[in-house]
Amino acid sequence: MSILAKSAVATGDGTFDLCEVELSEPQGDEILVRIKAAGLCHTDYDSLTWGKPIIMGHEGAGVVERVGPEVQGLRVGDQVILNWATPCMHCFQCQEGNQHICENNSPVVAGGNGHTPGQARLGSSQWRGKAIERSFNLGTLAELALVRESAAVRFSLPNLSFSAASIISCGVMTGYGSVVNAAKLKVGSSAVVLGCGGVGLNVVNACALAGAGRIVAVDVNPRKLEFARQFGATDLVLARPDDRGLKEAAAQVARLLGGRAADYAFECTAIPALGAAPLAMVRNGGTAVQVSGIEEEISIDMRLFEWDKTYINPLYGMCKPQIDFPKIIDLYGKGALKLDDMVTKEYALDQLQEAFDDMLAGVNAKGVIVFS
Repeated sequence: MSILAKSAVATGDGTFDLCEVELSEPQGDEILVRIKAAGLCHTDYDSLTWGKPIIMGHEGAGVVERVGPEVQGLRVGDQVILNWATPCMHCFQCQEGNQHICENNSPVVAGGNGHTPGQARLGSSQWRGKAIERSFNLGTLAELALVRESAAVRFSLPNLSFSAASIISCGVMTGYGSVVNAAKLKVGSSAVVLGCGGVGLNVVNACALAGAGRIVAVDVNPRKLEFARQFGATDLVLARPDDRGLKEAAAQVARLLGGRAADYAFECTAIPALGAAPLAMVRNGGTAVQVSGIEEEISIDMRLFEWDKTYINPLYGMCKPQIDFPKIIDLYGKGALKLDDMVTKEYALDQLQEAFDDMLAGVNAKGVIVFS
């Protein structure tokens, strides 16, 4: 029996449609989740230009409504946070502990196909009578999402709202993991965060949690810099939009830090021209982290790598969902991690365009779509 769910569908021509999508019953290890909240980020907006129809949304939290016959760890009624690192636990990368770059299920890693080899695709989604993909194998900007069991992490913290829980899915995990899992930031060190949108603010928050002595936030938007201060930035640098490669900002950072560049720098702008910018912000022997996932060819002055600098490009904060999500929730429960403050405004699905407009204008730290 098919199931209808109101959804936001990127139509493939740069626009989206709020319409009903037809979902099949969960099969195999699938679950059907009634979405309660879905976080928004620039990737969701970018999906409008991917040139194909797709159910939008890749951050979400909700309640398990139905389960497939092979589901073992979840039950109807469980509260879950969704994630797009859905490891098969059998491939080379999963066996190496790199669940975020699973060779079989990753929606972004080359060769990832969304299902385990030898196993047929299970439930499907239909739009206008044709099969349609779900963004990052999730499709959370919808009343219901059909996902694999491995895409869900159960939670039960009473004071954790669905809105706050939903943003753990990607923005929080990517920022937190880039600092803690990838960079392994040392206590007392200095850090620069380039770009203070949703991911950048989570990087700032994670640097504070990890014990950074100085956290310099860099952005062209004064409002975003004020958000950064709220999440733990000790210093703010308002960059000029025409500052090529943020070289002037880098000089200002060095002055703030007493003449030496930072120990760590995190690029969170998703602007290809700034892909190498964190290298200009770190001292010799420092670590530059490309957080935002730039996937374009760019030119880099190799002198930026002098001397002994390390440049890393982690995916999804090197996420191990069943390990990292509970850690993040525990930090929130202890009052150490700010999630509620991150959610600036909630919107109904019918207000999606308004939510996108506010995001692009830098009005919110994070906007969230909520479902009644």
